Order: sequence, then C-alpha cells, then structure tokens
Amino acid sequence: MASAVSWAAPPEAALITQALERAEGNRAQLEAALADVPEAQREGMRFLIAYMPEKDLQSLQAEFLLRNVAMAYKAREEMPWGKTIPENLFLNDVLPYASVNERRDDWRKDFYERFAPLVSKCQTPGEAAQILNRDLYKLVDVQYHATKRPKPDQSPYESIEAKYASCTGLSILLIDACRAVGVPARFAGTARWAKKRGNHSWVEVWDGGKWNYTGACEYNKKGLNEVWFLNDASHAVKDSRRHAIYATSWKHTGESFPMIWARRDQSVPAINVTDIYTGKAEQLLNAGECLLGIQVWDRPGGERVVCAVRVLQGEKELHQGESTGTGNDTNHIYEVVLKQGETFTIEYAPTAPGEGNEKPLSKTFDTTKEAHQRINLYLKS
Repeated sequence: MASAVSWAAPPEAALITQALERAEGNRAQLEAALADVPEAQREGMRFLIAYMPEKDLQSLQAEFLLRNVAMAYKAREEMPWGKTIPENLFLNDVLPYASVNERRDDWRKDFYERFAPLVSKCQTPGEAAQILNRDLYKLVDVQYHATKRPKPDQSPYESIEAKYASCTGLSILLIDACRAVGVPARFAGTARWAKKRGNHSWVEVWDGGKWNYTGACEYNKKGLNEVWFLNDASHAVKDSRRHAIYATSWKHTGESFPMIWARRDQSVPAINVTDIYTGKAEQLLNAGECLLGIQVWDRPGGERVVCAVRVLQGEKELHQGESTGTGNDTNHIYEVVLKQGETFTIEYAPTAPGEGNEKPLSKTFDTTKEAHQRINLYLKS
C-alpha cells in the first residue's frame, strides 16, 4: 500500500506532507507516484511533488508523473553531458514538466525521441541548446507572430497546433526540448523594459558552470549570450519588480515570476537574475547622440517587412543593416546611433524578391533632441 511507504527522509518531508493534504481528491495519485517510482528516481519524484503548484497537486495523474521522471533520468543517463549536471540543477531545471502556468502537456517522451538524435553527438549542454534553437522550430513548424498566436502562455503542443507563438510560447517550447534531452533550462524575462515600452521572455541555459541566455527561435551562430535585447536588459532595475529580470524556479524562493499575461497568478517561484544582465549595454550614448529605431512596413497598418537598410548623411554611409519582419519579436527593432538635431537619409529595399520596388526607396528626416527615437517607413502608402 502507498501509505506504508515513508517519504520522511528528504529535506522536503514536511512539504510533501503538506502537498498531499492540499491534493484533496487527487491524493491517491500522488501517493501512488511516490510508492511506485524506482528507488534510483525517488529523490526526483519527492522533489517534484514537494514544490508542485496546487493546481497540479489536484489534477496530475501518477502515470504522467512517473513517465516524466523516468524520461528525465533516462536523458541524464544517456546524454554525454548528463552526469556532469549538478544534482540541484537536474532537480530544479531539468526534471520539471512545466515552466510557468501553461497547460500541462505530456511532452517529455515524445520530445526525447524527436530531439535526442539531433544532439547525441554534442559534448556540452550549451552546444545541444544551440542546435535545438537552430533546428527545433523548423522541425515542429512553429514561428513567431505577435497576433496570430492564440494566447501568450501556450503549452508546447498548443504552439505546434497553432503554428505560431509569442516569445513566451517559443521559450516554453525550447525549454521543454532542452529538458527532454537533459539540458538545464529555465524561463526568463522582464515585465517591462526599463528604458522603453514592452516586455520580453527568453531562455536561460546552464553551460560552463554558469547560466547563459538566448532568444527562443533566435539562433545566433556566434553562440549563447549573443542576443538583440542585451542593451535593453542591461538597463534592468534590480529593486523594481516591474523592471527587474527574473528566472523561474521549481523550488520555492520566496519570490514569484511576474507573468504579465496572468498578473494575479503568483504560483511560479522565481529568482531575481538582474545582475546577470546589467552593465552589459551594447549601445552607450554619448552627449548629443540618439538611438534611432527603424521599422519598415508593407503599408500603414500592415505587416513589418525585412529590408536592407542604409543610413546616410549627405553621401556618407553611416550604417548598413536589416530591418526586422513579422517573424521577429515585436520589440526587436533595428537600431542605429545618430547625432541629435541633424539631417539624415534612409534608403531601404525588401530583401525578398517581389515584395516592393526593385529600386531602393528613400526618406530624408531630422532627428530630434530626444535620446530614444523611432521612425516608421512604408513600401506602399
């Protein structure tokens, strides 16, 4: 009988007792999971239940929990880096079946079978995370879109079904793929950027003895920690819940993750990780300079378009780059540093054929005295 099994040994003993009491009518399922889990996996099951959100205590079945725990240990055993992961990170950042408040999908076995072959020759968790970020979204046919995704906090299978996801849904998908193959990964983000409007979510991956960051569905061949939002993140305010940066935790921390899509929900434990990002600004403005964000749209009220962009002053080219399209995060905008209160010209043309005029369009404009500015350009009026 499940009641004959003692789970008083681990430090979480009191929490497990409380969890079973809060499980109400689902208590028998949790007791079955604790009783039936193999001895080698018992610590993981105890940890999972000790810190489990109340809604999961009252709904998840023993079969679901046993399968998730078994597959997590299988990945730890079979992946080249698995045994190098510290125990506390395995329990807190590999074993959990969810990141935030998303629907609880039974993804682990499926994702292991899909993605383990992709990363079986990798030697580090960071290398595996990079390959997953590069190939995952093509394999499951999911891409970013700010409005076509049904909701922000999609589960992995909800995103796969919809074929679109926000930065939140994309991050959940990458985290689950990482955890399925034994890579410690956690959800990170800010409720609001300190220096501009908007929020953002991304992924942190453990590698090289530290936490690293990457944008979900934003693979960069240069490696981890090469992200477009580093300048924004560098201005985060540690003592401000609104402007700080948090990462999720399964274990209770005394803080909760600020989910702007579910503001009243404080069920997700969090760690304030602002110090990882501050002081790493990519663009530091000097006196008399401004940061200009450039967006190109197919038409007023339409979609963002990827265009080759040149910024000139007279005949001198100052910047050359590329605007972002609908497949990029809404907050990801091509930015350049210019002098305030001077005249410049932008030339722009679509990078994909047939999206506009073959010859570059141009717009001449004056910057203002503001430090942060933005200009919208259009292929058709």
